[in-house]
Amino acid sequence: MSKSTLEQHFTITPRGPFSLAASAAFLNNFAPAAHKAATTTNHLHLAFVASGSDHAVAVCLSQEDNTVVGEMFGEADTTVVREQVERILSIDVDGSAFAAIGEHDPVVASMQARYPGLRPVCFYSPYEAGAWILISHRIRITQAARIKARVAEEMGETLDIHGETLHAFPSPTQLLQLESFPGLFGRKIEYLHRLAEATIDGRLDAARLRSLPREKALEELQQLPGIGIFSAEHILLRGAGDPDYLTLNEPRLPRAVALAYNLTSEPSSEELRAISERWRPYRTWVTFLLRHMLEEETHEIARK
Repeated sequence: MSKSTLEQHFTITPRGPFSLAASAAFLNNFAPAAHKAATTTNHLHLAFVASGSDHAVAVCLSQEDNTVVGEMFGEADTTVVREQVERILSIDVDGSAFAAIGEHDPVVASMQARYPGLRPVCFYSPYEAGAWILISHRIRITQAARIKARVAEEMGETLDIHGETLHAFPSPTQLLQLESFPGLFGRKIEYLHRLAEATIDGRLDAARLRSLPREKALEELQQLPGIGIFSAEHILLRGAGDPDYLTLNEPRLPRAVALAYNLTSEPSSEELRAISERWRPYRTWVTFLLRHMLEEETHEIARK
């Protein structure tokens, strides 16, 4: 469904180094295509459902010096959308002390130099992170990306921004209308419905999840059908944007650490914990850079 919308503006001043261009480059090469981002010269275009609503918005982002300028097209609350953009780009977190991590860890320093201003790029919402997990279960990543894109095109809202057409993934209310879809087999649609219901009930609100003790947040997320510990961590880190968590359930992380730190073998969980102590309070950020580095070096996700 196409929508004509009013234009509103907002600005964000990140604390600490930040590069919108680096975020855009990451999204353009993000093999799982978990969120569809479109770029034009010096701009980043996004389309998503505003948190806590059924209203889809299109956002054009640009960066002028250290200020991110947003143009929003949609009926959602501007404050809600600005805060959502901050979380998506991890500029809701004070990154002023991130450079100091590199002063004590040469490997982190090398990644900061390799990816200047790059912060974790999150899913548009914990809801959409969960939807990606459920859609992509037991199928190839490229296949899952195509299914997710088709769901957005056929069920979500279509928005035009600066002459570009974007498709937002359907809102939870819209997703509840889904009865069948090519490629969604087994109990996937049932699980997507439970995810949508939890989102409508407010249980997947990003601020709420981040306010809970991590163990409690992960426990609640695992109560959703189809969501195990790996998926729960994925939703918390890449959906809600928790900036300082070490996952021991990501199989690629030990390989990335071994490669970056020139280790003779993959580190154990205990060794990972010890190494990651240097990364506090940005353990998620460093993990993100490590995984990004590993993908650039191996292209193992892209091949899937």
